[in-house]
Amino acid sequence: MRRRTMLVGMTLSGLAGPVQAAPARDRLVASPAWLRSRLTDPSLVILQVGDKAGYEVGHIPGARLVTLADFAAPPSGPEPLFLEMPSPERLRVPLISLGVTDRSTIVVVPTREGIQSATRVVFTLDAAGLGDRTRLLEGGTAAWVAAGGVLSREAPGPAATGKLRPIRFRALMADRAMVMASRGKPGWKVVDARTPEFYSGARPGGMPGKPHRPGHIEGAANIPFTSVTTPDLKLAPEAEIAARFKAAGVKPGDKVIAYCHVGQQATATLFAARSLGIDVRLYDGSFEEWSRTDGPVATGP
Repeated sequence: MRRRTMLVGMTLSGLAGPVQAAPARDRLVASPAWLRSRLTDPSLVILQVGDKAGYEVGHIPGARLVTLADFAAPPSGPEPLFLEMPSPERLRVPLISLGVTDRSTIVVVPTREGIQSATRVVFTLDAAGLGDRTRLLEGGTAAWVAAGGVLSREAPGPAATGKLRPIRFRALMADRAMVMASRGKPGWKVVDARTPEFYSGARPGGMPGKPHRPGHIEGAANIPFTSVTTPDLKLAPEAEIAARFKAAGVKPGDKVIAYCHVGQQATATLFAARSLGIDVRLYDGSFEEWSRTDGPVATGP
């Protein structure tokens, strides 16, 4: 633990010299070559995040189609919050049907829906205790094809079922009270992962007819998810990610709580933070919830 903390501290402070691939990053992502070498492994589970039309055009052989709804609680109540973490059993049931067991290696494939949809699935699996066996395929199917991989139009047969222990969520979620208490608290940093026009308040988020209050959680720094990922569905270079977090005031050893509109884009920023070894939390209610309360909001860049 001390060695990893020292590495992250050197990276964030810019003292590490030539940038090397961080061990944390190596455990989070999979290259097409890495995946191809394991394609026949019976413990491999490939999850493509997207829609049916995109999946049927072509997918990595053996990949199974999933949507964000498979990994979220159903909206409920007169003013529901969307994309909330499901109950342990509600998550466990679809995982079993997808062939996930206690021995699985899981690769999540981003598609045209964007990297933030895939990182939301990765974050959910991490919260469920499967993070050490879950990787994101960098570049998605486009990178797979560019590396010489073939695509299939055939859906795999029913998954073989095995033992999957009951899910116990890790303490990776933050609620409104935790965010309120963490603002300005030493050792914690609240981060807004939305793009700058939403952070500044120049453009309100929210649903048609139900806009959010303009601005951001008072005291939050802005690390847009687009600044730590690339348009081709990859993490940005390590040095760029480290510079973003350092500029936002994240110090070695700090814990980061991130939010966005509904808790999707923030997972991409948190995924980037994890690649540096940073301890992370997700404010699942995000600005959708905060905007409905009397939580302090600030505007401006």
